[in-house]
Parts: sequence; structure tokens; C-alpha cells
Amino acid sequence: MHDNAQPLLSKINIPADLRKLKLDSLPQLCDEVRQFIIDELSHNPGHLAASLGTVELTVALHYVFNTPYDRLVWDVGHQAYGHKILTGRRECFHTNRKYKGLCGFPNPAESEYDAFIAGHASNSISAALGMSIASLQSEEHKDRQVIAIIGDGALSGGLAFEGLNNTGTYPNNLLIILNDNHIAIDPIKGGMSQYLLNITTSKTYNRVRYELYRFFRKMGLINEQGKAKIQRITNMIKSTLARQNNIFEAMNIRYFGPIDGHDVKDMVRIIKDIKDFTGPKVLHCITTKGKGYKPAEECATEWHAPGLFDKDTGKRIVKKTNGRPPHFQDVFGYTLLELARTNRDILGITPAMPSGSSLNIMMGEMPNRCFDVGIAEGHAVTFSAGLAKEGKIPFCTIYSTFLQRAYDNIIHDVAIQNLPVVLCIDRAGVVGADGATHHGAFDIAYLRCIPNIIVSAPYNESELRSLMYTASTGKYGAFAIRYPRGTGFLVDWETPMEEIPIGTGRCLKTGNDLAVLSLGAIGNTAAEAIVHAERQSGKTVAHFDMRFAKPIDEKLLHEIASSHKKIITVEDGVVEGGFGSAVLEFLSDNGFSPEIRRIGIPDRFVEHGSPAELYAELGMDEAGIRKELLEMLEE
Repeated sequence: MHDNAQPLLSKINIPADLRKLKLDSLPQLCDEVRQFIIDELSHNPGHLAASLGTVELTVALHYVFNTPYDRLVWDVGHQAYGHKILTGRRECFHTNRKYKGLCGFPNPAESEYDAFIAGHASNSISAALGMSIASLQSEEHKDRQVIAIIGDGALSGGLAFEGLNNTGTYPNNLLIILNDNHIAIDPIKGGMSQYLLNITTSKTYNRVRYELYRFFRKMGLINEQGKAKIQRITNMIKSTLARQNNIFEAMNIRYFGPIDGHDVKDMVRIIKDIKDFTGPKVLHCITTKGKGYKPAEECATEWHAPGLFDKDTGKRIVKKTNGRPPHFQDVFGYTLLELARTNRDILGITPAMPSGSSLNIMMGEMPNRCFDVGIAEGHAVTFSAGLAKEGKIPFCTIYSTFLQRAYDNIIHDVAIQNLPVVLCIDRAGVVGADGATHHGAFDIAYLRCIPNIIVSAPYNESELRSLMYTASTGKYGAFAIRYPRGTGFLVDWETPMEEIPIGTGRCLKTGNDLAVLSLGAIGNTAAEAIVHAERQSGKTVAHFDMRFAKPIDEKLLHEIASSHKKIITVEDGVVEGGFGSAVLEFLSDNGFSPEIRRIGIPDRFVEHGSPAELYAELGMDEAGIRKELLEMLEE
């Protein structure tokens, strides 16, 4: 976009430039920021709707506060594109979520304006509270303002409630901005959402309280000694006039709002009014997800991350999939519905990702047997454990990166009691543009050390269906099935399901010179590499699909180790403690000492980029695996 189309935005390189503008210019700036986001994301896909909804809020915050000295702590980085554009990254925003480009979420390693990492939801209040208390205890930074911006459904997360509970306990001056758009990716579920929909602040109450504050300030009575008394008076007025108690004020957090989150001038005025009040406070802003772009306003779920689209017509550019394999999560969704039709004990559970995980397929036909529990992964697992305790077979579908947040629940509530909870781990392995906070790198390593749990990974869609069928019998206790993001490998994927013996692998190909042991869908890439390596080397390579990281197929491993002196393991997960480590442990424990190499995600956090770019960087694409095979075959 040329400068003449954005006369204000083109002159803003850092927030200090923004603060030079007159208040009356801010609505125009908001329009320019919003149009910039639409223009950029139409051809460079990203998270559109949430950031469109926070444009005015973002402009107001940077206008009032002295960032980066004052800290803006974003919750759910989906909201923060406007923030990035206003903080020195407008010119390079076209690299957003691209390999070696800008991260899709706030990241302190990228900019001093990004106060804290924001890939997972619900952490902002806890982090900002720590920063606020640290500032108060610092002689150098006592005047530092810390602001947590939470929204896009993040208040349904348990960590957010823990942070709120603690915020009213210790001296701090934290400002919590509640960006209330009534939706996460899918519509928000739960009592807190309903409370926010119903919360009322009457005009009379607002006027009376404002006049009271003006009076007390004029009289010099607003100080630490008088604050509690004044707050009790205003709470009493609120309860009387609004006929409703306020959960935030019950936690000793002063509440302001709700206000129009799209009236930037009014937001600036209100934030200026309250920013210097001592003690914690909440400003409740009502916003519209997708604001300013009609298609996104009308269907926020579809436009959360719409991919390519025509900005003028509002039509999404969807690649035709006729004759192509389906996505793994869609195979999960259709297979779960198929299983549920024949087994009434099967239930579906997800933490706020029904469309992303394709649980919405079963929801459409059996809404009473599916549960979206909100952004609450730990609760999702323990809730599933309760269902299992009473004879149900819960299929709890969670992205691998988010399952990390439920680790204790898996151990304490599921595994110790040996309950038949099926953990369907979506987006396992390298996921792409969302980067380090979203790669599903660790689940094999963190699950296989837990007793009473099966850890499996299907080679293709047919294997996924059979593993789901095996788990649905409820005979085996906790059962984890991990599968990757993206399309599978079989066009004709609706194959008959059969029970797979637990802890058994299979030989896909025989060979004498080297054995490749793969786990999961990355085995298809290994199979391609084997074909090319054999052609180049003139030697033969055996290939085994192990299917289970735990229990591992010890009988098959005995056979492999007895007949092969060279072994390569391949997995789409961390090599530290993962599937390859399980193979090494077996070989060591049983006196085998073949030459062995492990291919997988190295011991570092992997950046963002397309899966193809990242697999190439990690040596996990066909060329990288083939290189390892040839080196080992030539030794």
C-alpha cells in the first residue's frame, strides 16, 4: 500500500510517533491500520478476525502508555497484529509467519515492545502481575505501568482465574484489559462467558461513581488509607443500581465498564482517567471480532485464520481437494462419528477447538454427546477421567502443544487410576507457521515415561481408523493416538477398521544392509528416502513401522537387532527422550550394540516457517533422511 493511502500510518515507525498525533486523528489511524491488516493478510495468510477487533484498543494503549517502558502483555497473540504494525514492524510485516520472518505472536526475542511470549492462551494476567509487583519493588521502575490484554476466549482458562485470584491479594497496580468479543476460534462455552454477556453497568451507576471519584479527588481523599472505604461505597452503589454483584470487585479488583472497544477517543479518555489509580483494576471492553470487514464480522470462526482471500469480494480462495487425501483431523472426526453410531458410550471432548480438531463433525449429529469445555486443557482431561470412571469412553481431542498444559491431569487423574481415556493428539510434530509455541514436539517424550498409558502413532489414515477402533473397546486404559497436521496419504481412506494388537509393529519392507524404524506418518517420507537411497547405493534397506512408542514391540526389536548391525530411527518429535531413545534403551538393556542414528527434532526450539522449509532445515525431509541413509550405508 502506498503512503498516500495511509497518510498517518506511513509516518508511524514507533509508538512515540503515534503519541504526537492529535486525539481527533486516531479514528482515521485506526481505519488505516485495519485496512493494512486486511490488505496484507489477503495474500499472506494469518490470524485476521481477532486482530481486526483490537485495532482501537491497540491504538489507545500505545497512545496513553509510554511503551516499551510501560509493559503491554498480550494474551493470545492472535490479537496483536496491530501492535506489531505500530511498533516498528510495518515495513517487514509481509514476512509475518514466514520462514526467517516475523513471528505470528508477540515474542520478546523479536522486539522490545513484546513484553512476554503469547502463543498459548490465559497466561497474561499471571505474567503481568509478576511484572507489576517486580516494578513496585524496584527503585528504578516504581512508576512502570503494566497492562495485561486478555480476550479471544482466554478468560475461560484456569490459569487466568488463578492469576485473578492472586491479583487481589498483593499490592500491585496492574491494569487488566478484558477484550470481550464473546468468541475464541469457536463460540465460547462456559459460565464465565455467560456472566460477561449478562454483566450490567448502568449509566446511572457510571455517572454517580465518576462524580464520586471527582469529588474525592478534589477533596484529596483518594489515597491508600481511603481507597478501601471508597471502593466499598462504590460497590454498594453498583449492587443497588445495577442489581448485580461483580466477580472482579469481589476479588478486590476495581472494575470499569463495559465500554465500547471501538470508540478509540473514549477509550483514550477512560484509560487516562484510571491508569494512575493505585491497586489492580479491570477495564471491560466490548469488541467485535472481525470488526470493519463484513465477511469476518458475520462469520468470525471461518475468518479466524481464513487463508488466502479476495479482499474486495470477501471470498476465500480455497484450493480444490478433489481426488486428494483428506486432512488427518477430518479422518478423526468422521471416524469418531462412525464409531459413536455403534457405541453409545463414546463421547467427544475438546478444549475450545471443535472446528480445528473436527469434533464438530460429531457435534452436528450428536450435540448431546460432545463437550466443548473452553480453553481449559487440564479440565478437559480430568473431565474425561470422570466420564471414564463411570463407564463412558471419552475421546479427548487436543492439539499436542496444548496437551502439555494438562500433564499433571494425565498422570494424577487418568494414568494412576488406569482409566480408558482416549487422547487424540492432533497437530503432533512440526506444524509450520505458528512456530515454537505450537510445534507438537514433546508428546512422545513426556507421555512414554508415564505408567498405564499406551502411546501410538498411525502411519496413515487407515491405521488411524484402526487405532481409534482399538481404543474404543475400552480394554486398555489410557490410550494416546498422535497424528500430524495436514493431509494424509490415502484418497480411499474409509477402510475397514480392525483391532490392532497393542505394542506391535510391522515390517513394510525387507532389506539386509540397514534397518529403518519409523513411528507415525513421517514413515511415509522415510519410505521415499529408502527408495532413492537403494537406487544410489545398490544396497537394500529394511523398513519397519513400529506404530507404538509404548509399549514398544520388543519381539520385533529382538529380530531387528539380531539381523541388522545398522539401525536408523525416524520420528516427528524430539530425539531427547523420544521414540529413538526408547529403541536405544531396549538395545542397551538387552545387550545389543548396533550402530544407530536417530532422526527427529533436535534439542532446540524450532522457529516458524512452512513445514517443508522446517523439515528441510531439520534434516527430516526426504533429502535429509536419504542423506543419513547413504552415509550409514557407505560406512
